[in-house]
Amino acid sequence: MIGVASLFTGGDDDQQGAQPSATSSTDPGGSDTQTPGTTDPTAPQTTTGSPTTPPAATTTAAPTGVPGGATTTPPPPVSPTTKPPVRVYNNSTIQNLAARASDDVRKVGWEVAETGNYSQGQIPTTTVYFRPGTDEEASAQALARALRAEVKPRFDGIEGAHPGIIVIVTNDYQGPSGKI
Repeated sequence: MIGVASLFTGGDDDQQGAQPSATSSTDPGGSDTQTPGTTDPTAPQTTTGSPTTPPAATTTAAPTGVPGGATTTPPPPVSPTTKPPVRVYNNSTIQNLAARASDDVRKVGWEVAETGNYSQGQIPTTTVYFRPGTDEEASAQALARALRAEVKPRFDGIEGAHPGIIVIVTNDYQGPSGKI
């Protein structure tokens, strides 16, 4: 028990060959006010050089669920600014509605890859479509909120289109809400 405690606390006060503390404080006159191995609790704590704790005290446990206890670094989270491209199609009786909606999509922060007409059927309301099982869904939901539109998975007529979000605007298109 004493041996384990000594490992983590540094042992006796009369250690031989112990490294000096890596923290120090300086008084306004510039002279060193720290004695190696002591710490002034009112002084700002800074560290320089190598740590003075034994390596066993700085190890961390492997994440749970990792086979063999090997540590892995998780992939970085997807940046909120990483947005899939958007294709905007007009399915209304209003001329140039897709162009106006494309401008709105750009204003709220998405890249428009294509603008055109959708004439393969009647879409009942302005809708933002995403590919199920992809990271497009969260972005499509955010865009739909910004445009005050519905959001749905792609349907049979557009499921094989280019990757990215598809916005089909109809006569009820209102544009951005002012809130993103």
